[in-house]
Amino acid sequence: MPFSGRTVLVTGAGGGLGRALVACFAAGGARVLACDLPGTALDQPGIADRRSFDLSDRAGAEAAACALVAEGLVPDVLVNNAGWTRAETMAGLAPDTAAAEIDLNLTGVVAFTLPLVAAMAARGHGSVVFISSVNALLHYGNPAYAAAKAGINAFSRAIAVEQGRHGIRSNVVCPGSIHTPAWDHRIARDPSIPATLAGLYPLGRIVTADEVAQAVAFLASDLASGITGTALEVDAGLTAGSRPFLDRVLGG
Repeated sequence: MPFSGRTVLVTGAGGGLGRALVACFAAGGARVLACDLPGTALDQPGIADRRSFDLSDRAGAEAAACALVAEGLVPDVLVNNAGWTRAETMAGLAPDTAAAEIDLNLTGVVAFTLPLVAAMAARGHGSVVFISSVNALLHYGNPAYAAAKAGINAFSRAIAVEQGRHGIRSNVVCPGSIHTPAWDHRIARDPSIPATLAGLYPLGRIVTADEVAQAVAFLASDLASGITGTALEVDAGLTAGSRPFLDRVLGG
């Protein structure tokens, strides 16, 4: 998908999915502006510029966005990819941990996005794609993260409806499990998790970071010029239904 001459900003660019997004857009000819936490290595090919800030610091996230606007670096495509979770179930949730996850995954993302969307609207065009999660649609654990991602889905719809007349499209990709470093702590605890995961998905596997990146690129591109306000599930069929239910209860 061609992005020649366009600037694409990717947050969380140093992570597993972030690196796939950078590679995908760079291969399409984009000028990639990579953003991540201070100290994160942003050294892969295809990155034209780098910025560091912490989404959990909403004032800092807003300041980073305003600095980009002031420097004339308003992207053509904004990919809000950065996210984080550790509170796996309700048993591990407390007010402080919930607030931390919501601040990072929702409030900080909103703070960073608002100045950029305003500048895109003033210019008259722009595409925003948020990386949400199947957790925003159905409960698969991580309750605070899930609540934040559900908020992201609603925020994306708000942008789509309120800014569409100014040439702005906003969409969401909801991935299922992706084997990125974010899963390492779980697999270290239980090495059988990859095999267990594969049995839950109708395709018999989880999706790759490259598959998710390609879906993001499609929604960001002119090929999706009539699509806005949608949430695209890239989840190997997880939200379509329960294969284990069919196999174990109904006998296949």
